[in-house]
Amino acid sequence: MPAKSRFTRLDAFTKTVEDARVRTTSGGIVTLASLLLILYLVWGEWSDYRRITVHPELIVDKGRGEKMEIHMNISFPRVPCELLTLDVMDVSGEVQTGVMHGVNKVRLRSEGEGGGEIESKALELGADDGGKHLDPEYCGECYGAPAPSNAMKPGCCNTCAEVRDAYAGVSWSFGRGENVEQCEREHYSEHLDAQRREGCRIEGGIRVNKVVGNFHFAPGKSFSNGNMHVHDLENYFAGGEGVEHTFTHYIHHLRFGPQLPDTSSSQQILTSAWSNHHLNPLDGTTQATLEKAYNFMYFVKVVSTAYLPLGWERTGSILDIPHELIELGGYGKGSEENGNPGSIETHQYSVTSHKRSLTGGDGGQEGHKERLHARGGIPGVFFSY
Repeated sequence: MPAKSRFTRLDAFTKTVEDARVRTTSGGIVTLASLLLILYLVWGEWSDYRRITVHPELIVDKGRGEKMEIHMNISFPRVPCELLTLDVMDVSGEVQTGVMHGVNKVRLRSEGEGGGEIESKALELGADDGGKHLDPEYCGECYGAPAPSNAMKPGCCNTCAEVRDAYAGVSWSFGRGENVEQCEREHYSEHLDAQRREGCRIEGGIRVNKVVGNFHFAPGKSFSNGNMHVHDLENYFAGGEGVEHTFTHYIHHLRFGPQLPDTSSSQQILTSAWSNHHLNPLDGTTQATLEKAYNFMYFVKVVSTAYLPLGWERTGSILDIPHELIELGGYGKGSEENGNPGSIETHQYSVTSHKRSLTGGDGGQEGHKERLHARGGIPGVFFSY
């Protein structure tokens, strides 16, 4: 018997002859719908198989002595760069006053002139040359204050900036520098008046201890006196003719840690509806006020986040490398050199904000009459993390 006949006996789905079959419209519709459903399910399974899935996992951070980078781009349209100061402090006792390393101050035109960026040549207005043009034997007076430790010539105050540092060291208000030889020589008050209507943009990054702390933008030179951190607010409150300084600000960008790479996979992680968790919630934030004595506070909760490639195995810690050897912006990025190719150790954060007038009163203007504001404080923008 042929091989075909043996398998014919095993056929459980016997077919009728062609003459006994009846083809109907409803049967064709069911067949077509079934084919479409099968194709849809197969395509869905294939797409799900190829989809990048992020599996969140919460782990207690046991790291010690680590650093964290904060990258920012914030505009203050009603405070000139000459008056704006960035300070960083944390619970470990480290205080970084007047931070400029890795941070640029960009002078902006007044709001009435469009708020555009001033050319780089104009950015040198009032630049301090360290008194290099002076007589080598010259020793400027510090006007009753001890010379600062960072003076170019020990025991002397040869520039206006050194006199200001000397005054800050003994917690004295400096003002506009009238009757101070160094400041009159450098035209400090004229430069200050010329910038009264300008704004300022702070852009760049800072590296801080990975502990509880804060960084803030406040007017005037800052100094510490015992357990108190204060600012010289005289020039800020004095203002000028027709000029009222306030801390209206625009947060263009604020992130903690390195930026995720601009690749298709990262873009899918950032923009897809099912996994949009790594966003910077303060990006695009605007806060406005017409009061001089007003401050804004942002309370930030930072969570360490690691992005690891599939099949990744740790061969060493990115953060074991001394941070002094890593350029700003590269801390936390894995590479072949540190044995962690493709990995990124960054941070997510959530935030709540609060604002108040330093003159006290209730929160009636905000719709909360039952809320009472304390009097006193420093005007500015504060970020506690």
